[in-house]
Amino acid sequence: MTTLLAGDIGGTKTLLALYALDTSTGLTLLRSERFPSADWDDLAPMVRHFLDHGGPSPSAACLAVAGPVAGGQARLTNLDWQLDQGRLQDATGIPRVELVNDFAVLIYGLPHLGPEQQAPIRAGIPQADAPLLILGAGTGLGVAYGVPSQAGLVAVASEGAHGEFAPRSSAEWELKQWLLRERGLERVSIERVVSGTGLGEVARWLLHTRDPNANHPLTAHTAGDDLPAAVAEAAAGGDALARDALALWIGCYGSVCGDLALAGLSRGGIWLAGGTAGKLLEDLRSPGFEQAFLNKGRLEPVLAAMPITAVVDPAIGQFSAACRARMLVA
Repeated sequence: MTTLLAGDIGGTKTLLALYALDTSTGLTLLRSERFPSADWDDLAPMVRHFLDHGGPSPSAACLAVAGPVAGGQARLTNLDWQLDQGRLQDATGIPRVELVNDFAVLIYGLPHLGPEQQAPIRAGIPQADAPLLILGAGTGLGVAYGVPSQAGLVAVASEGAHGEFAPRSSAEWELKQWLLRERGLERVSIERVVSGTGLGEVARWLLHTRDPNANHPLTAHTAGDDLPAAVAEAAAGGDALARDALALWIGCYGSVCGDLALAGLSRGGIWLAGGTAGKLLEDLRSPGFEQAFLNKGRLEPVLAAMPITAVVDPAIGQFSAACRARMLVA
């Protein structure tokens, strides 16, 4: 039996998992464990500790890292770890170790998703030999492309979320000007608006403009991190301000999705991941998202053929890392 190690490494927590690979049944999760990242000086001792507590030695490992990866090396964005594939191989005894950006790694899981891990957003006709696009609106906005090759998909990381936010209406223009003033910014990036955090910012702007006396119930959430969830809940309950905030945000998300799909000519399909995908399925299926996605003038027919699917599995990072580890032993 071939055993694989999958890791999802972040500044706050690290998830490690062992999978068994069977040629007939595919991947089977053997065990997993969550570690507070800051409790460890480095990743290698954590991996050795995990492997010493049960299970056969893995033949390969894919470790998804919250930060850029170049030349087999990575530095975590929010943790003082300098990781190196070669050193990790030597320190853990795993013959093949690969570091991958924690969002780009999702590309490798897409061809292997089961029905329970995904949900359709809009129909289309995917082209098997064309690039894929995955977006993830969570704390920030993740972007990656997948390019088909003879060996399977190749993940291409992207910083497309840090392009300039382009308002399409007077309301979006006013939101952008408010963000520049309120946050003391020189520019507003896409993910300032199109992210879970961005949904909170849209709500703060509407509260600032429509509720100067701070009487709205959402005001109680403006000082914390739970505002985006509170906006979604209030919108579902029929609150007018929350519904307007969510509608504006959904339109921005759809428009950016269309822009990035055109940038990569993602005829292989578009996938929406991140913390908001499973929670806002009906909003993502709304005319507000689709119309903004398609509204690209003469190129609307190109986008119209692209299917969009939501990834609803919260463990997609760990699963995708295991899928990539399987490719390393193929």
